[in-house]
Formats: sequence, C-alpha cells, structure tokens
Amino acid sequence: MKTIFAAVALSLVALPSVAQDIEVREAFARATLPNAPVAGGYLTVANHGDRDDRLTGARADFAGEAQIHEMTHSGDVMRMRELPDGVAIPAGQEVHLSTGSNHLMFMRLNRGLVQGDTVTVTLTFEKAGDIDVPFIVGPINARSFDDDGSGRTAPADHGGHSH
Repeated sequence: MKTIFAAVALSLVALPSVAQDIEVREAFARATLPNAPVAGGYLTVANHGDRDDRLTGARADFAGEAQIHEMTHSGDVMRMRELPDGVAIPAGQEVHLSTGSNHLMFMRLNRGLVQGDTVTVTLTFEKAGDIDVPFIVGPINARSFDDDGSGRTAPADHGGHSH
C-alpha cells in the first residue's frame, strides 16, 4: 500500500506547474543531513511565450532565505555566488537549474528535508508573477529529478518511472 501511495504522490509532483506562459517541471531538492543549515533546489523552467521573462526570486516556509545561485568552476576551484538579478528565461526556450550549475539555495533551514517528502517553493517571475511549485525531496546525492541515488541510469523513454 505504501508503494502505491508513493507512486501516486510522485506522479502528482511530476506534473508541471504552469502560470501564463511559464512551465516549471522536474523540481527537486536534495535531502539534508541533521542540522544542515542549507539545501539546494533544482528545476527546469520552460517559457512557451513570445516574450522573455526572468526568475527573480524564491521563498519557502522551511528556509529563512532562498537565493538563486550561480556555480562556476575554474580548474579545481568551485565558486558559488548569488545572482541578485535572477536568471533570464528567454521566450521559446528552457532553462535548467541543475546540480553543478545555476540552482536555488535554501538557507537558514528551520527543518531538515527528508527523502520522499514534498515541499512547496514559491518562485517569483518578473512577468508571470508567483508560481507555487512542489519540489520532491530526493536522496542526499541525487543528481536529477528521477535519480534514486543508486547510481543506476533510468531508461530514457520512461523518465525513471515504471508502468
């Protein structure tokens, strides 16, 4: 019964969140260790409209602050910094906020993120406004929305979901 409930819950979370011409999908956060002060959030944003938009911010009830971050690599050094102006979402294109790249950073966590839970994050767009997006909490080492942390690769035609 738990497996059926988990499968139904995951399928509902997997549905995209849409407002105006902006679609948000594959939103996930990584589980945190006990007392962790920060967590990362990752997602894909598609702009189906004919005008550019911009992701300008985020907020979540489980964090005192949420920021949009850029991650860059220079040799063996990884640097992370806030993008105070957000991220452009060009008309007709997709933008990925992913591990090892641009992402959301949730800071001053007031509770841990537990694998299998779903948390809501409100994304703010310059033109589309606020969109409440469910983020599935994946394993602490998840690299993508459908990564179960096992290191196995899901078949490309099933997106990690079985029938």
